[in-house]
Amino acid sequence: MTTTDEAGTAGAGAAGRAASPDTAAGAERARPSLAARIATRAGGGLMRVFLLLVALFWLMPTVGLLLSSLRSPDEIAASGWWKVFTAPTRITFDNYQRLLDNSAITDSLFSTVLITVPSTLLVVVIGSFAGYAFAWMEFPGRDWWFLLVVGLLVVPVQVALIPVSELFGAIGIFETTLGVILFHTAFGLPFAIFLLRNFFAEIPRELLEAARLDGAGEIRLFTRVVMPLGGPAIASLGIFQFLWVWNDMLVALIFADSDSPPITVALQQQVRQFGNNIDVLAPGAFVSMVIPLAVFFAFQRQFVSGVMAGAVK
Repeated sequence: MTTTDEAGTAGAGAAGRAASPDTAAGAERARPSLAARIATRAGGGLMRVFLLLVALFWLMPTVGLLLSSLRSPDEIAASGWWKVFTAPTRITFDNYQRLLDNSAITDSLFSTVLITVPSTLLVVVIGSFAGYAFAWMEFPGRDWWFLLVVGLLVVPVQVALIPVSELFGAIGIFETTLGVILFHTAFGLPFAIFLLRNFFAEIPRELLEAARLDGAGEIRLFTRVVMPLGGPAIASLGIFQFLWVWNDMLVALIFADSDSPPITVALQQQVRQFGNNIDVLAPGAFVSMVIPLAVFFAFQRQFVSGVMAGAVK
């Protein structure tokens, strides 16, 4: 009996010695590395401070433009915008009053709205219908047509400037607001269809089948079921298109009417030698920048959720 107990004890000891390297290895793997510990500690207050500094650095040009627009032309020419903190009582809104009195700038703002709003609505509406068709409707060559749409995403705008100019000139819409709207709509549709098709394809099939069993047709199914569920993706698409059209200058320079250009072209035309009309340029540039920023922040939540849900299938 003693011999048996000693053998069992020896066997257990041998097993323990054999298992000890694995246990040590597991403990070694469980212990976080030096880089992981540094990253964990940096993810606290230090990282927040760093991100705050990056945000302030990113906003510095915007703040500088705002403060410059609140100074007189002589002060702008004599010193930098940061000097406003030494004499805050000298801030004035006269530049904005002169901006409102400048008919070229006010007319350009109206022209920009007249171009941006229809271009955004057309892309959203047509892209929604096409995205639903590619996601849930069966028709010949559906996958091939969608591949063609995806391929159009890589076509640069510069490639189409000359042929589209000749086309618009032949049909009589060159240098018109309609021509600019059609150009922006055509180049915004590939991305719109791609984004909305991926979003609509994630809607559960059972939900659509239940609506069809209740007697809903394709139009009613699209307006009552798909559109409400696609709100985040549609909002993100609208923001993308609005920002692109509002800030565009290349297409506006070529296709827009020279008598009523958008705000980007109007500000470019206001530039004179040595920038002696900075009292108009500074507030005009800030107004043209703050409007799309306001639109973006108004739909920020829908933008983030729409991009995360619709960009990856």
